[in-house]
Amino acid sequence: MRHAVFGRRLSRSTSHRLALRRNMVQSLIEHGEIRTTIVKAKEIRRFAERVVQLAVDAATALDAGNRVRAVTLRQRAIALLNDRQIIAADQREDYDAMSDAKRARVLRSRSGRRYRASTTKPGIKFTSESVIHRLFGDVGPRMMKRNAARNCGGGYTRIIKLADRRLGDGGELAILQLVGEDDVQRPKNSTKTERKRKTEVRYTAYAGKPIRRRGARRATKAA
Repeated sequence: MRHAVFGRRLSRSTSHRLALRRNMVQSLIEHGEIRTTIVKAKEIRRFAERVVQLAVDAATALDAGNRVRAVTLRQRAIALLNDRQIIAADQREDYDAMSDAKRARVLRSRSGRRYRASTTKPGIKFTSESVIHRLFGDVGPRMMKRNAARNCGGGYTRIIKLADRRLGDGGELAILQLVGEDDVQRPKNSTKTERKRKTEVRYTAYAGKPIRRRGARRATKAA
């Protein structure tokens, strides 16, 4: 029995499971949404929310003028997520046609220059973007504005269940995506809420009634 065991193993070892989680969240930040099974989407969603919250806290710290905290949160995200380069879709053909030497010049180095919006290097048409740079430069400020508009925090991802099944094992599929800045929270169903309230009142009234034993009923009749 798996009592008090946190998380899902996903039929993988610890290192394989952590690598799967990082890669899928990196793809989520790069493309905005990913298609996977429902079980994986539910497991990855917690980690994605945690990483996006680091970016939101960093954007809030920069607005407050606390640059040291923003750098610390960025380093924490790099330790959790690692990093990889992003080649834009309209630049993919040019990148594939390049030689290995030019590809190395397109991909930014591991220094701090990689994480900044820098100018194009001499001799190449474009430079790549990093996942961390997109997370802290685009996703974090966008989600911070969303939190300010809604006056709340969290809820940066959504899971959309699909009717399709995965070929082979027939696993249930779903789409895990980042919510938009203008997305609003779905209103509650007032009919369902009222029905639930009436049910709770009925059960509370029933639980408050005194319990009558058989012996007590006989004693009452005899008296």
